[in-house]
Amino acid sequence: MSLKRTIGLILVIAGVILGVAKALGSEPQSGDWTIRRSEIPGKVEFSLMDSRAGHHFHTSSDWPASDFSGLDFSKAGRQEVHFTIARDAGKFECDGFLHDGEGAGLFHFIADPKYAQEMKSLGLERIEEDRQWAMAIHDVSLKFARDIKAQNLQGLDTDKLIAFKIHGVTPEFIAGIRSAGVNVSDSDKLIAFRIHGVSPEFIAGIRAAGLNITDSDKLIAFRIHGVTPEMVSSLKQTGYEPDADKLIAMRIHGATPEWVAELKKQGYDHVDLDKLIAFRIHGVSPDFIGQLQKLGYSHPEPDQLIAMRIHGVTAGFISGLQSRGMKNLTIDQLVSLRIHGID
Repeated sequence: MSLKRTIGLILVIAGVILGVAKALGSEPQSGDWTIRRSEIPGKVEFSLMDSRAGHHFHTSSDWPASDFSGLDFSKAGRQEVHFTIARDAGKFECDGFLHDGEGAGLFHFIADPKYAQEMKSLGLERIEEDRQWAMAIHDVSLKFARDIKAQNLQGLDTDKLIAFKIHGVTPEFIAGIRSAGVNVSDSDKLIAFRIHGVSPEFIAGIRAAGLNITDSDKLIAFRIHGVTPEMVSSLKQTGYEPDADKLIAMRIHGATPEWVAELKKQGYDHVDLDKLIAFRIHGVSPDFIGQLQKLGYSHPEPDQLIAMRIHGVTAGFISGLQSRGMKNLTIDQLVSLRIHGID
């Protein structure tokens, strides 16, 4: 069949779909679709574009190949295709062509009027046209809505349901988080858990490392700042018992177990965690301590090291004074000189 005849056929079918939709009281949304192979086995990359005035919608994601019943992606050459993707929220009627497993065409989305009614019966309202279209794209099924509703979550609405589908907040995920000891019921927190990777496995790992953290915000902060079970275990092996806030502060400022081990080599073992964080904030490094030792300051107190860095008592400053005969100065004297601007 020629391209002209193909386009003509698509337009005829589109007209039929439009007429049916109007008879049902719902005008379909229309646009373009493209499809290509995905790197994920069993899936294809499917894109939908709706460029009507005021819409300008474009979505592209990996869909199960099983959603495209009747399409043969392995067939070589060009083939004209018509397929329907059926979802609880409505169906996508698609026409176009495939060529060696990739293709494009036109689609029309026909919303199911019963869907909004069923959602309303679950207490989930505000299913406007564009929202129902999005719920069809992300396959927010009635079963999914019922199963999530049964979790007794706070702040659950249709937008949250869509976000749950996008980020993978499933009833199984919620059950896993709760089984791990975190009884989270806030919808936004669950979405944040998925975005930042707070999984049941992560919580179990933190607990196995000796921390029983059930605060949702702290778990999210752990993932954002990179507090891992391995970090907790390493610190505990060196004798530290950090709480959640200390761990977050240590990661923010870079007080890693490896850095702590380097300090230990310089003779600074079991330094108070607050002082370790202050070391990182003010630049008290193993290298700085090593430079001081070469200048005769074998083991300054942590507070002295912090004061030296705050006031700019550097190895260069000390060696400059020593070269002018000002030797055997105490650290307090060195700090006082810098405070008074004596170089």
